[in-house]
Amino acid sequence: MTQTGVLRLAVVLAGLMGAAGVALAAASAHQADASRLASASSMLLFHATAVIGAALLTGHGIARRGLGLTATFGFIVGAALFAGDLTMRQYAGHGLFTMAAPTGGTLLILSWLVLAIAAAWPRRGA
Repeated sequence: MTQTGVLRLAVVLAGLMGAAGVALAAASAHQADASRLASASSMLLFHATAVIGAALLTGHGIARRGLGLTATFGFIVGAALFAGDLTMRQYAGHGLFTMAAPTGGTLLILSWLVLAIAAAWPRRGA
């Protein structure tokens, strides 16, 4: 798959993350004791925009390609793990797997650091 195709996939996934984030925000507003859903919604909405930003920075060469793509997809996987675990706990009474939310949160933190490095460490001649 070309870099453009990979970045397009990331933006499609960001759109799905955003839609899921809004749906979870609505659910949290209408259900009793749904603070987990509010947290899941926030993680998805914040990181959907981070995915779009990281994809744009990578596509325009501002972020180093390999590191930029790593951060972009780290945001996607990390937010999915974090939000998915909280949503499963709300509706199914159990999480995705042991330590899913902390693993997702750690991946999000690392992805932010990788994005910073990707922008601070430009390509040769850039």
